[in-house]
Amino acid sequence: MTETADANVASFVEFRGVQKSYDGETLVVKDLNLKMPKGEFLTMLGPSGSGKTTCLMMLAGFETATHGEILLDDQPINNIPPHKRGIGMVFQNYALFPHMTVGENLSFPLEVRGMGKSEREEKVRRALDMVQMGSFAARRPAQLSGGQKQRIALARALVFEPKLVLMDEPLGALDKQLREHMQFEIKHLHESLGITVVYVTHDQSEALTMSDRVAVFNDGRIQQLAPPDELYERPQNAFVAGFIGENNKLEGRIEEIHDNKALVRLKTGELIDATPVNVTKVGQETLVSVRPERVEFKPEFFDKGAHTIEAEVLEFIYMGDTFRTRLRVAGHDDFVMKCRNMLGQRRLEPGEKIPISWHMQDARALEKNSAI
Repeated sequence: MTETADANVASFVEFRGVQKSYDGETLVVKDLNLKMPKGEFLTMLGPSGSGKTTCLMMLAGFETATHGEILLDDQPINNIPPHKRGIGMVFQNYALFPHMTVGENLSFPLEVRGMGKSEREEKVRRALDMVQMGSFAARRPAQLSGGQKQRIALARALVFEPKLVLMDEPLGALDKQLREHMQFEIKHLHESLGITVVYVTHDQSEALTMSDRVAVFNDGRIQQLAPPDELYERPQNAFVAGFIGENNKLEGRIEEIHDNKALVRLKTGELIDATPVNVTKVGQETLVSVRPERVEFKPEFFDKGAHTIEAEVLEFIYMGDTFRTRLRVAGHDDFVMKCRNMLGQRRLEPGEKIPISWHMQDARALEKNSAI
């Protein structure tokens, strides 16, 4: 996987060979090449220390690239100070001025830009209406809930109609229900305004819910850059498969490989079919990745073959909309199967032996320990 988007993308934001080191030796961002078109919602996703926030801070102007160039609307911005880049910023801690009212908080970036009072008032009113906070202009931040503060922070980032909006873990301080509600609000706001957004998070479901594309970071590099469905359905290496969503992993070696089909012998001797991703030769070690919701225990729905394997039920958990079953498969006690809670779906009992199956294309044979 290269770190560039499609070469035909007309870039609005572009990183060209960008590196970042804080000590002159260790690179926290390594040769980043990334193109982003205007109007896109791009999420930088990854674990702590992966380099995603550093990339956002370099784009904002709060950090300086050690090497390489960052462009905004075809203009190099490495040497342009943050307040002159025309970028809106939303932080996790809201960064609202406590001594100012909501209206004054929104008016401040407009005053800095020398805008007249009547124009400021109109823009503040529009921005507050945009986030459904029109009646809160006279309140102070201490009088607002967490969700209300986040809406105000978002309105302040949008009030001066920036070229680009950057969001750094903006929903991290909110509870689960409010966070999910705000995800959809931000997504719908992006769609209605057509703004360009770069969003940083370590929350996978947040990234999949909101984004046009997701850049998965690890060890200072983009491991995969793709739309959410492609990222989830077709991970390109073992790191992405393990980081995005829940995955079962079975260790084995390639027994045969041809016509986009691999026959894998597991460590316990069973044979299964899989789709080869970044494995190429017989004898190569592999991790076969299978999503829990793609595992089936009614093998009559599948062709008989090497992708049917015996499992022992260890635990059966009722979760409302789904049943989650933990299985012992090929020596692994952490293999998970998820089934919809539907009429006629029977409960499985611990100790029960069942055959499980999956479609060959849902099992992805990945090079063991593969990452860029």
